[in-house]
Order: sequence, then structure tokens, then C-alpha cells
Amino acid sequence: MTEVPPGVAVRTVRYGRHVRQRMDVWYREDGLARPGVFVIHGGWWNSGDKRGMASIVRAYVEQGYTVFNLNYRLSQDAPWPAQRYDTLSAIQTARRYAKLFGFDRNRYAIIGFSAGGHLAAAAGTYRNGQPGLKAVVGVSPVISPMTAFVDGDEGGTAAQQRLRRAAVALAGNCLPTRLRCEKVWRSMEVPWHAGPGDAPMLTLHSQDEFVPPYHSRLLKEQLNKAGVPMTVRVLPGSAHSTALYRQPGVAEGIQAWLAARLGPLPSAGL
Repeated sequence: MTEVPPGVAVRTVRYGRHVRQRMDVWYREDGLARPGVFVIHGGWWNSGDKRGMASIVRAYVEQGYTVFNLNYRLSQDAPWPAQRYDTLSAIQTARRYAKLFGFDRNRYAIIGFSAGGHLAAAAGTYRNGQPGLKAVVGVSPVISPMTAFVDGDEGGTAAQQRLRRAAVALAGNCLPTRLRCEKVWRSMEVPWHAGPGDAPMLTLHSQDEFVPPYHSRLLKEQLNKAGVPMTVRVLPGSAHSTALYRQPGVAEGIQAWLAARLGPLPSAGL
């Protein structure tokens, strides 16, 4: 179990009625408004839990951020776009109670892992950007479920085939080859929603992982066309999601990138 740093409170907050619509808020009760970091776990959209993110959350709290560690409805609980709705609802709830949590509602970032990276990017590109959102980070993000579907055919690896099945389940078991399913797949496809109001984005992939770098390059092309900067970092090997994040220098590089976009932190209470 991850130890809570001295002076930090942790509170579980409901942002909806479902048992999965919960987030843990890590904050200091010192009256200072701090930039926020929203953390979204991965797990094929059908598994995983915010508890697995606790050590990552702690690192951002120790740097001085207010951190929101999200759970969301899984694909077996509700099909897309429930997961994007949950992400946006959690952010709206945090902004509504910003003063309570020492949160600067106009300075926050989202960081998501694998399927959680898809949710982070989908929230960041929804309706031409979100108020107060300054940066989005995806670690092995599934930017393009359609690409995952194609890659996971009979020629794909076991992991790619599993991701294909997970993407179909996210779409409510609606295959993209069916005309009636076009709307939901279009909604899940992040590059198709890029716009000029979106926040800058950073994504990281391993060169040989089952969510390959060209997922992010599809989004980079569209964001750059809209005038929004996006950086895609590719590392050697095949590490995925949190395993990639924990490689030497990766977390530090992400933290430095976020710090440059979220601005100064309060000096007291650290």
C-alpha cells in the first residue's frame, strides 16, 4: 500500500451514481491553489483500478500538485462514450469544488496509460478543448481504436488480437464493418476530433510494443494541422504503459514537460 505523504489528505469523491464513478483526491489543506493532475489507469477498457496508480499519484503530490486519481465505468458496465463522459464529469466535479481541494481550476493536465491514454486524449480533443486544460500526456495510448481493430486481425500478435476484441467490446460489440456502427467508431477515433482549441499533447511509445507509435502519429498530423503542438517520443524496446513509464528517465521527462505547461507551484507547504 502506498504511503500518503505528510500533510496530504486523501478523499474519495463521487462524480456519478455508479460504483466506478469515483476518484481519489490527494490534496493539501493549506489554502493554496495548486495546478491539478488527473491520472487515468489503463486495462483494455475492461479492467484496472485507480489503486494501481497510487505510487505514480504520490510522485505528483510530492511535487506540489493536487492530484485526482480516476476510476471510470468499464466497457462491461457501459459502452462508449460512457468512459469519455466519466472523464469529463470527474474534471467538472473537481473544478466545481476547486476551492475545497486547493485546486487551480484553470491549470490542470491529464495523464493516461494505455486505454486510459485513449480517454485522456479523447477528453482533451472533445468539442475543441476543455476549459483550464493545459496539457495532455498519453503513455502507450490507444489513440486509434480503428487501427487497433485492423492490427488485431489473424496476422496480429496475441496482444493485438486482445486489443481488437477490447475495442469491439468498448463499441458495445458493434463491429466497424457494419454501417450502423459507424457513429460509435467515429466517436472513439481521437484523430478525427482534433481542433485548434485542444491542449498541447505529449505521447510516449516503445518502438516494438503492441500499441505502436503510429497511433500517436495519426493524431500529431491532425493536431499540427490545427496549429496545436504535439510531441511523440519513441523509446527502444517493447515496454507498455506503466512499465514504459518506469523506465529510467521517462517519468522525469514527463514531469518536466508538464511543469513547463502548468506553470509555477506554490512555495508553501511542500
